[in-house]
Amino acid sequence: MRYVAAYLLAVLGGKESPSGADIEKILGSVGIEAERTKLDKVIGELKGKNIDQLIEEGKGKLASMPSGGGGVAASAGAAVGAAPSAAAPAAAKEEAKKEEAKDEESDEDLGFGLFD
Repeated sequence: MRYVAAYLLAVLGGKESPSGADIEKILGSVGIEAERTKLDKVIGELKGKNIDQLIEEGKGKLASMPSGGGGVAASAGAAVGAAPSAAAPAAAKEEAKKEEAKDEESDEDLGFGLFD
């Protein structure tokens, strides 16, 4: 993805067909060392293609893809319904901790102090 992003940055910067050196320079400016095989793959796939046209084609493909928006709402509803049952064990744990704390307080003194 970083190679494609660097390629797009080079195109935005005015290079109609960026070279490997252009992409390496962009990646190097943020401390990323480019792998030659990946770099050659991206350049090979995008060479001679109109970036704006590719982006428009990609948008069309994404628009036809289901996004699963309905599933999120159902999941959220299920989580809300499950929350009260999850709260009951939490409340029981808090009560148990309070009881333990009371027991510890009563055992702490035992009639003498360590530094008295």
